[in-house]
Amino acid sequence: EALLRGHHPDLGRVSPEKFIPLAEEAGLILPIGEWVLRQACIQAAEWCRDFPGFRRVAVNLSIAQLERSDFVDTVSTVLAESGLAAERLELEITEGMLMQSPDISQMVLCHLRDLGLELAIDDFGTGYSSLSYLKRFPIQSLKIDRSFIMDIPRDPNDEAITRAVIALGKSLQLQIVAEGVETEEQVGFLRREGCQLAQGYFYRQAVSAEEMSRLLEAGHLPCQIE
Repeated sequence: EALLRGHHPDLGRVSPEKFIPLAEEAGLILPIGEWVLRQACIQAAEWCRDFPGFRRVAVNLSIAQLERSDFVDTVSTVLAESGLAAERLELEITEGMLMQSPDISQMVLCHLRDLGLELAIDDFGTGYSSLSYLKRFPIQSLKIDRSFIMDIPRDPNDEAITRAVIALGKSLQLQIVAEGVETEEQVGFLRREGCQLAQGYFYRQAVSAEEMSRLLEAGHLPCQIE
C-alpha cells in the first residue's frame, strides 16, 4: 500500500491525518492525489519488471478525486504512461466516502473496474453503509479497520465484529484484509477465522521505496496469512 508522509523543515515528519485535511481545505488534494497515483504506478511498474512475484500496489483515493468527471480518464492515462498493467493497481475507497455519494461512487467504480483494476473498501466497519449498497459496488476486497483489530484478544466485542466482517466478506466472495495487525495473538485469531490477508507492524513498519526494493530483492514478498 502506498503511504504518503509529509516532511517539514521545522516540524519534521507530519502524519497524513494532519496534512490531508489541510490539503482538502486548500484545494490541493487533487494535484497531490494525482501525483501519488502516478508515482505509485511508476514504482510498481518497475517492481513488476524486476520481481516477477510482485502482485500489485494499492493507492488510497479522496472523495474529491472520485467525484471528478475526468478521474477515470486520468487513471487510464497514468496506467498508460507508467506502463503498469491495470490488474496490478488497487484503488482503496473508505466506506464513508462511498456513502457520501453512493450513486456517483457506483458509476465511477464500475468504469474503473472495466479498466481491469482491483477495488477495495478501506476502513470497513467505521461507516454506516447499507448492505444493499454494498452489493452494488464492484469491489473485490474489504479492509477491516484497525480500530477493531487493535484490542483483539482483549475485547470480545471487537472479536465479534471482526468475525462478522470476515463472514460477510466470505459470503459475498470478497477478499478480506485486516489492518493494523501488531501481535501474534491477532494473527492467530485472524487465521482461525479465515481472514486471507493482513497488514501492520507485526510484519513490518512502513518503509521507503528504496528499502522495499531491497526487501523484494532479498525475497521478502508480501504473503497470505492462511
